[in-house]
Amino acid sequence: MSSPSIQWYPGHIAKAERSLKEQLKRVDVVLEVRDARIPLATHHPEMDGWIGDKSRVLVLNRVDMISSEARQVWQTWFKVHGQTVYFTNAKQGKGVQNLLRAAQDAGKSMNERRKRRGMKPRPVRAVVIGFPNVGKSALINRLLKRKVVVSERRAGVTRQLRWVRISNEIELLDAPGIIPLKLNDQEMALKLAICDDIGGAAYDTQRVAAAFIDLIKDLEQQIKDYGSAIATRYQTPLASDTGETYTGETYLTVLAQRHNDDLERAAHQLLNDFRKGNLGNLVLELPPVDALMAGEAATVRT
Repeated sequence: MSSPSIQWYPGHIAKAERSLKEQLKRVDVVLEVRDARIPLATHHPEMDGWIGDKSRVLVLNRVDMISSEARQVWQTWFKVHGQTVYFTNAKQGKGVQNLLRAAQDAGKSMNERRKRRGMKPRPVRAVVIGFPNVGKSALINRLLKRKVVVSERRAGVTRQLRWVRISNEIELLDAPGIIPLKLNDQEMALKLAICDDIGGAAYDTQRVAAAFIDLIKDLEQQIKDYGSAIATRYQTPLASDTGETYTGETYLTVLAQRHNDDLERAAHQLLNDFRKGNLGNLVLELPPVDALMAGEAATVRT
């Protein structure tokens, strides 16, 4: 599948990245928030270098938008590879308290060191890091049980770093969404665009919508009847009457016929339906199949 060219790096993101690196010196725990629909695509390639040996809590947000089978497979994959993952639905508050306890537990060693040095304990300092629009601010609002930081379903809303006290035991740093300087992996960038995890100025909506259909068709080779939700939603199968499978571009053209051949309108509807969950619990990534996971991935590939 050829991916449309996608590139985006606003100046405020570059400035925020510099500020974030400075603030990381003061942080005890890093909460890395990813999109549960694309857990690998929403991992910043420089994240490990930034964090170093600091404690990390991995969060997959939007768990409500993936199937229970996909959740289990990802949970197993991360466990096999040495990582505990916390699934959350920040919009409804699901899994948030478990996350809070994990952040507090991860920071306990800091106060233990302070105690040994004869210093008084202080609140654990945690930073929330992730790509734009993965739900970081909504997560903080849930932790606080009130709306303190702006949270919207679009990229680039948080523009400045801000410390917020959750309780006497923990403080959180809300950071703007951070994406790489260059999106060298265009297949990863495509998934970010489909999920609305980068700004709309980065891509051509029609090309991304067409590529989304092609991606679903590729996934259907691994997950039976994966494209049926789209076909049912629009009452239009992904293949013609002769059985020939549509390309993404052709399918988008077919959908546009009900909108007076307005391709842009059809593309927006298709992407928005996916982003709102109207097409069902569709993941856009499955764990890589390696020697450790050969048997596990089959649970969602039947």
